Amino acid sequence: MGIVVQKFGGTSVANAERLMNVARIVTDKYKEGNSMVVVVSAQGDTTDDLIDKAMEINERPSKREMDMLLSTGEQISISLLAMAIDKLGFPVISLTGWQAGFLTNSAHGQARIRNVHKERIEKELDQRKIVIVAGFQGLNRYDDITTLGRGGSDTSAVALAAILRADLCQIYTDVDGVYTADPRKVPGARKLKEITFDEMLELATLGAQVLNNRSVEMAKKYNVNLEVLSSLEKKPGTVVKEVAKVEKMLVKGVAKDCNVARISVMGVPDTPGVAYKIFASLSAKNIDVDIILQSIGRENTKDISFTVNSNNKDAALEVCEVFKDTMGAMAVLCDDNVAKVSVVGAGMQSHPGVAATMFGALADSNINIRMISTSEIKISVLIDKTKADQAVRVIHDAFIH
Repeated sequence: MGIVVQKFGGTSVANAERLMNVARIVTDKYKEGNSMVVVVSAQGDTTDDLIDKAMEINERPSKREMDMLLSTGEQISISLLAMAIDKLGFPVISLTGWQAGFLTNSAHGQARIRNVHKERIEKELDQRKIVIVAGFQGLNRYDDITTLGRGGSDTSAVALAAILRADLCQIYTDVDGVYTADPRKVPGARKLKEITFDEMLELATLGAQVLNNRSVEMAKKYNVNLEVLSSLEKKPGTVVKEVAKVEKMLVKGVAKDCNVARISVMGVPDTPGVAYKIFASLSAKNIDVDIILQSIGRENTKDISFTVNSNNKDAALEVCEVFKDTMGAMAVLCDDNVAKVSVVGAGMQSHPGVAATMFGALADSNINIRMISTSEIKISVLIDKTKADQAVRVIHDAFIH
């Protein structure tokens, strides 16, 4: 018997029937003698609906006020789940992110957790209460509400598991584990019994939507016992853990990310420090950059291309336009009709032929590659967005039978 942290996504608590189902899952674990901490997301499409309401009022609302608005979705979920558990006859209390002790930085909309003061949660657990915590939210040093970005409830759950030294952290979703590809798009996708932190981190970062990448990063750092499973079906899920390195290379999955934009700064002066100035300016605006390509210099100039999340496209373009005007670049171009498709597997770098197999599958399907990025554990390519699903299928077929 120990501490178990469970997290339930928006589809798991979308209506009264599913809320009661979650209440039974939680209380079944509680009846085994465990201390239960439950993290909940906003119901169904609540967050998207709140964003739409904001856009009706102001197309460019302040990030602080958006956090004030979006944090209400989780508060609805925690109170309703607490009512469901109370109806089943178990002691329960719901807490907002700040009541639960979540302290963050001040990056509204994408805040990072600085600390979690666990005293309130431990006090409630000592009274044998089931503690329901609003995911995705916290408080900054100015006592303003902050949110952690899309998928932030996963990060909230793992942070609690780490700080409470929980015996298990279960992430409940609408799928029954981690698959080699999206099973809704790739008929031959297989569920994985287990996957390493590094492989899961790459898949999450590269577009697989089962887990938030920041949550996986935190789970790896604090060695959280993590499991992904379905709230709708009673079957074993996928265990995410650290495993010993082996010589065998096994492709674990193929992922796509269509929320990508490629920005190109053309005719950049071919002098030392220019690339640093571009990417330092982007970093100062909290803009993450992924694939980077620099051309061979010609006529004392070069072209620099990189990809960003589509949500950061406008901010990145503003930075690059300022750079163009001050440094004398020729033009700034943007293409958001692209997608990133990636293959992930440990030991990839030491096994020749992986890139050839991937590129051959794309060539046979007449899919052109625009940019390439590699690491020890993954290969990513940038392609036309309209061919992303086809690319995932043919790459999956080439590696996973």
